[in-house]
Amino acid sequence: MSDTAVAPTPAPTPPAGPSAGSAPAPKSNQILRDIAGGSVVISILAVVLALVAGGILIALTDENVQAASGYFFSRPGDTINAIWVSVSGAYGALFQGSVYNFGALDFAKGIKPLTDTLTFATPLIVAGLGVGLAFRAGMFNIGGQGQMLIAAAAAGWVGYSFPLPYGLHLVLAVLAGIAGGAIWGGIVGLLKARTGAHEVIVTIMLNYVAVYLVSYMLRTPGLLQAPGSNNPKTPAMLPTAVYPDLLGPGYNLHAGLLVSIAATVFVWWLLSRSSLGFKFRAVGINPNAARVAGIDVKRSYVTVMLLSGGLIGLAGVAQVLGTVTTGFSSGIDAGIGFDAITVALLGRSKPWGIFVAGILFGAFKAGGFSMQAGQGIPVDIVLVVQSLIVLFIAAPPLVRAVFRLPTPGVAAKKKPVALSKAVAAK
Repeated sequence: MSDTAVAPTPAPTPPAGPSAGSAPAPKSNQILRDIAGGSVVISILAVVLALVAGGILIALTDENVQAASGYFFSRPGDTINAIWVSVSGAYGALFQGSVYNFGALDFAKGIKPLTDTLTFATPLIVAGLGVGLAFRAGMFNIGGQGQMLIAAAAAGWVGYSFPLPYGLHLVLAVLAGIAGGAIWGGIVGLLKARTGAHEVIVTIMLNYVAVYLVSYMLRTPGLLQAPGSNNPKTPAMLPTAVYPDLLGPGYNLHAGLLVSIAATVFVWWLLSRSSLGFKFRAVGINPNAARVAGIDVKRSYVTVMLLSGGLIGLAGVAQVLGTVTTGFSSGIDAGIGFDAITVALLGRSKPWGIFVAGILFGAFKAGGFSMQAGQGIPVDIVLVVQSLIVLFIAAPPLVRAVFRLPTPGVAAKKKPVALSKAVAAK
């Protein structure tokens, strides 16, 4: 028997895990964190924050609130009640002017505000789709004003110049508007592809060109000006070139809404189901990598701006053939070209998100006038709310900080199990 001692067998090394003494976080918790800090929740909370800020401005500018605040320390309830009456009255008027009027005599009149909201939303949706599509390809299209004006001029000229059978006339007028907007947007894409010109500068300059060009044509007999008139306005559209009413003559809602829904479906299919949309998204994420992968980046720039301008052109068509059928002037764009940027940002450049954002901004436009008429609140408050939405959308960390939301993709820190047990034992 040997006196040599046998070395003890070393303990097996524990398998590598997430971390010693810690329990892995459930996958469901990480999913909930990603949802809570995701873009959809951020967009909704941005609207909430903007409405809260708008309510503060409404209260600060209300005369009754200012009067009650003079004796706040003696009777604070009066100030709180005045704030509530002011803010609730303003937003109540906004709701009744955009969704449903509870003071109407019957249901048919009660839903008229909702139809007005959808009418205002129609050009915002298609213009937002055009801006959002360009965003997805890495292009910042802020030339909506110019593209709308050229589209309106083309569609309006076809709409009043010569009679055609019903149906055919409307289709040709719509196609003319799409072509006008596409050409004006395609110029930007072509300059970007051939010369490297920045699309922001080009679109701003083309906005000015379109404004003065259309203004000149509206003041020149034989071009767009109505015969025998000295006003810078076109003749009335022929009935065969006007969007038909959806709910009858008592409402402003027209078939342009159906066109905007079809455009939303088209853009969704283009970006999600087509190879062309895949190229657009690849170019938008990294044009250099897309070029290495064999994608013609320059052609993508031209194509996406053609499509973007055509979609924004539909907004001009809706203004001319749906909302203003008695002839239009140079103010036909009504600021929609710039509002479309906000709609696209709020919708996160996703087709159905843009659709919902367009309806929301249509409600702001429809209800803002009711709020001003019923409560004496300046309609500029609505513009402030829209601007704040853009501010909060552009600063997701600020929204997450206010509502203490997690950052998507970042796992929550877990305490070690041993430490947790020790703390629990104490």
